[in-house]
Amino acid sequence: MLKPDDLLQLKAKNLTEAQIDEQLSDFVKGFPYLEIKASASVEKGIMRLSVAEEEQYISEWDSYLASDKKIMKFVPASGAASRMFKDLFAFLSAAYEAPTTDFEKKFFSGIRKFAFFDALDAACVKNTGKGIDALISDGRYKDVAANLLDSKGLDYGSLPKGLLLFHNYPDGARTAMEEHLVEGAMYVKNADGGVTIHFTVSPEHLPLFKTLVEQKKPLYEKKFGVAYGLSFSTQLSNTDTIAVDMANAPFRDVKGRLVFRPGGHGALIQNLNSLDADVVFVKNIDNVVPDGFKAATVRYKKVIAGVLTAIQKRIFEYVRLIESGDYTHEQIEEMIYFLQNELCIKNPETKYLEDAELILYIKRKLQRPLRVCGMVRNVGEPGGGPFLAVNQDGTISPQILESSQIDMANPAAKEAFEKGSHFNPVDLVCALRDADGRKYDLPAYVDKNTGFISQKSKDGRELKALELPGLWNGSMSDWNTVFVEVPIETFNPVKTVNDLLRVEHQ
Repeated sequence: MLKPDDLLQLKAKNLTEAQIDEQLSDFVKGFPYLEIKASASVEKGIMRLSVAEEEQYISEWDSYLASDKKIMKFVPASGAASRMFKDLFAFLSAAYEAPTTDFEKKFFSGIRKFAFFDALDAACVKNTGKGIDALISDGRYKDVAANLLDSKGLDYGSLPKGLLLFHNYPDGARTAMEEHLVEGAMYVKNADGGVTIHFTVSPEHLPLFKTLVEQKKPLYEKKFGVAYGLSFSTQLSNTDTIAVDMANAPFRDVKGRLVFRPGGHGALIQNLNSLDADVVFVKNIDNVVPDGFKAATVRYKKVIAGVLTAIQKRIFEYVRLIESGDYTHEQIEEMIYFLQNELCIKNPETKYLEDAELILYIKRKLQRPLRVCGMVRNVGEPGGGPFLAVNQDGTISPQILESSQIDMANPAAKEAFEKGSHFNPVDLVCALRDADGRKYDLPAYVDKNTGFISQKSKDGRELKALELPGLWNGSMSDWNTVFVEVPIETFNPVKTVNDLLRVEHQ
C-alpha cells in the first residue's frame, strides 16, 4: 500500500510503518464509547470547599512555593484565531455592505472598546488614507474589517490568539500572551523570584512570539520584580496522523503525496512530558482577564494547587509506607478509604483480592501522575465535563469526557451527559514526579482507545482525520484525578471577537 516516496515522507516525519498501520486500523475499527457510571457532582466526585478550607489550601500552596520545587505554567497557544473572526469573514464575502446581522452590528457599534482599536485605526490610515471613524461614516465597513483580518493590515485572521491585543490599560494594550506573563507572576513565582512559563506554538508563528517576548519581558520583570524563564515548543511532526478517504485508504493530494494532519491538542502530551518540572499549571491561551478581574483567577489557582500538594503528600506517605513493608491492617484500610473516597477510585474486585494483590493494587493506583481540575457550574457552555467512568481495568474513576466519547444512543449515558452539573474550563494543575522525585513517563498513561475521527475536506474532496486522545481527556486517562468546584468568574474564554466586549474583558 505504501510507495517508496511514502516511506521517505514517513522518515521525514519520524513516523514508522507500524504507526501508520495502527492509525489505518483505528479508522477501520473506530473508537469505543466510554462507559460512564454517573456525572460527577458535589455529592459524588467534586470537592466543594468552604472559605476556611480554601484559605488552608492557599496557605499550603504558598508553603510549597517557598520550597525548592520547579513550578511551571504550560499554555497551549498554537491555535489560530481565525475562528474568532468567522462572522467577520462572512461579512466580507456577503452581498451587502453595511452591518446586518446582530453580530456585525455589535462589533461595529463597540469597535472603540477593542484593545486593538488604535492599531487598527493606524492600519486603516496607512492603507486607505482614512481612519476607522471616517471609513464608517463613508459606509466603508468592509475596509475596516479587511484591515483587521488581512495581511495588509493587522493580519488577525491568520495570527494565533496569543498575539492578539486583548485588553486595554492606561500604559497600552496587552496581548493574551502578556496576560499569561502577568498571571504567572501572581501564582507561579518561586522562592527565588523566578517565573517559568512554557508556550506551545505553531512553527510559523514562533519568531513572532519570540519577538514579542524580547520586547515585553523586561517590562513585566521590572513591574512584578520577577525573572521570567520563558520557553517555547512546537507540536512534534511525529504526532501528525495520516488522513484517509471515505473508504479508509490513505488520502493523497493532487501530487499523489500522503496527507497528514495535526493530531489535535492530545499531541501536546509529548511536549508536557519533555518539561522538567514538579508541578505544572495548564490553562488555555484565551482564558485571561484584565488585572481588575484577576483576583478570582489567582485565588482559585492557588486553591487547586494547594489541594494538589496536600493530596500528593498523602500519596507519598502511603507509597513510602508500602515500600517499607511495615504497615498494619488498619493502615491498609485507611489507604483503601483514601482511594475510594478522596481519589474516588472504585474497584468492584477489591474484596476478592488477596493481601499481596491488594497491596500491589493500592501501590499501582497511587503511583501515577496526579492532577487537580477546577470545575465550574454548568451554564450551557459547550465542551467536556467531569464524569465517573469505567476504565480498561474495570475500575471506576473521575474522567473528563467530551460528548464524542459518550454513546448518545444510550438513554442513560445521554441523560448523564445532559444533566451534568459542571463542565470543564481547562483549569488544571499537575504533579509529574513520583515519591522518589522521578519523572513519570506521561505517554505510558494515555488511553489509546479514546481518539476521535472527524470528517474534513481538502482540494474539494472529503477525507477522514484522526485526532489523538485529548490532552485533558484520554491523554490523562490513567492519572489520579481530583475535581474541585471553582466559580464561573474564573472562566472567561474568548471564542469570538465580540467576547472581548464583555465586561470581564474591559
